[in-house]
Amino acid sequence: MAAKSKRGPASAPAQPRTVRVLSLGAGVQSSTLLLMAVHGEIQIDRAIFADTQWEPKEVYDWLGGLELAAGAVGIPVDTVTAGSLREDSLHKKGWILSVPAFIQKADGSAGVVNRTCTNGYKIRPIYRRLRELGATAKQPVDLLMGISLDEVQRMKPARVKYVNNLFPLIDRRMSRQACLSWMEQHGYPQPPKSACIGCPFRNDRSWRRMKDTAPDDWADAVKFDQQVRHVGQMKTPTEAYLHRSLVPLPMVDLSTQQDAGQLDLFDAECEGMCGV
Repeated sequence: MAAKSKRGPASAPAQPRTVRVLSLGAGVQSSTLLLMAVHGEIQIDRAIFADTQWEPKEVYDWLGGLELAAGAVGIPVDTVTAGSLREDSLHKKGWILSVPAFIQKADGSAGVVNRTCTNGYKIRPIYRRLRELGATAKQPVDLLMGISLDEVQRMKPARVKYVNNLFPLIDRRMSRQACLSWMEQHGYPQPPKSACIGCPFRNDRSWRRMKDTAPDDWADAVKFDQQVRHVGQMKTPTEAYLHRSLVPLPMVDLSTQQDAGQLDLFDAECEGMCGV
């Protein structure tokens, strides 16, 4: 008689490992996370950069360097896009102005156009790519966000069931300055500020730097500021401006506004996927 085989109880099928994806804005914080992965300090499977097609040249140059560094260790960097934010803001039929331009309210103070650019040109393209990669409610993807300890107010849960937002810099108690220190310690230069050329949330220091160091980008922003004056669908006809002073960009006194303690909306208003 053949001997009976000795088998233990059937083991449960191995659960697939959760995919970890970095939302790459190509700014200080998300660049730090990607390079930490390159150095083996954290684990990610890939990164996704949502391109508004309106970033400064220095950001695209920096992104190219990140792609090379990540690719060298087998981390792919996907670039996705919903189209040109600049052209859509001016020419898309039936379009409500998506950049948060400043307008004059009835009491004479400056108001802000409802912001839709982050959702339409950053979040949705990334979510679309995650679905293409197989993310489902039963098998969600971990999306790593480059939000640092000094930006806790920007932490938000994912708006869809197939994504879990993670905040590794918060977990590591790392501030933006700590990210810069990590970059310096590992021999990397300071990343450029990741922001669309015509983002109204730039502070005066950022506008000044663009004017002084990137004349082509400054000329583009000035032209857009002129073009956007009457674009959009406002209930009450009004003029839109890129600067909160409601003054045409070339006429703004950029030498004193920020020094006088002007509120920096650029960081405070970000929804967590733009410019980190």
